[in-house]
Amino acid sequence: MLSMTIQLDEWRERALAFETTIAGVVLGQAEALRLMTIAIFCRGHVLLEGDVGVGKTTLLRAVARGLGGPYERIEGTIDLMPSDMVYSAYIGEDGRPRMEEGPVLRHGEELAVFFFNEINRARPQVHSLLLRLMAERSVTAFRREYAFPHLQVFADRNKVERDETFELPAAARDRFLMEISIAAPRDAASRRSLAFDPRFHDVDRLLGEVEEGLLDHRQLNRVAVAIQSQVTTSGAIETYVADIWAAVRAPDVAGITLASADASRLVEGGASPRAMSALVRAARVRAWMEGRSVVVPEDIRAVFSAVMAHRIFLAPMYEIRRDALVAELFAAVFAAVPTPA
Repeated sequence: MLSMTIQLDEWRERALAFETTIAGVVLGQAEALRLMTIAIFCRGHVLLEGDVGVGKTTLLRAVARGLGGPYERIEGTIDLMPSDMVYSAYIGEDGRPRMEEGPVLRHGEELAVFFFNEINRARPQVHSLLLRLMAERSVTAFRREYAFPHLQVFADRNKVERDETFELPAAARDRFLMEISIAAPRDAASRRSLAFDPRFHDVDRLLGEVEEGLLDHRQLNRVAVAIQSQVTTSGAIETYVADIWAAVRAPDVAGITLASADASRLVEGGASPRAMSALVRAARVRAWMEGRSVVVPEDIRAVFSAVMAHRIFLAPMYEIRRDALVAELFAAVFAAVPTPA
């Protein structure tokens, strides 16, 4: 146990060094980067969303480079088919048809990062295959099953473009541990650097500054298990999480009122056991990164929106105002549920 504790301390230093390195090339995204790092040590998949040109792809590419290991990327397009992820067919020099492994299978079980760019441009059939890849870290092809024990899926989508896009089904969204919003940096210094410093104008050269393999992807599963086993939750925290869970699922029963919606009709579903498990896992990693071996309420609050917002399903009449209403609901829940001392 002692050697494992020492190892976790060393891994915490690696995690913080990883954050520092990525922050040097992706400015003004400290909160998003911390959430990404937490997801990595939870072994969870991540979806980034935001406006065009705010750095979603750059952040994901930088994180993939820092993780090291075999990396594949695919572009979401309306004509992309599930088979394109698994194999590619072509005509050889001899005029005969040939087939080779596609991006998912190319590296076998060593595949570490699969990056799906513009995921909402892909058809639902593609989402279905991606769902299995995320849920089971395996696919079936060529009459055999391929497993990917080290795999993390990162995806992005922009919230502006609506033409020729497909909304992700609830089951697929639920397989993302986190959905993280990315916006343009708010601080003036970062905005000035991004606009005027030539260093940030050549993304490929900029990403070359990130050392490959800062975190050994082959060890992350073991480290994640150690974190979950050694970072504890008190009885008071467990009660706190259970009360939050109940309030999110049935806000009117918890006595919560909202200025912008009828609390009794707002939530149709969500906040499943899987969601709450993900919340606790993320809170434990957040506590570990803060140098603690016990979860405190602030750990729950810090990861709550990224883990839970996409898992709350509103009544159709409220979906058009989804972002604002979910934020209002969460604020009301935290105000109503007593915080343990």
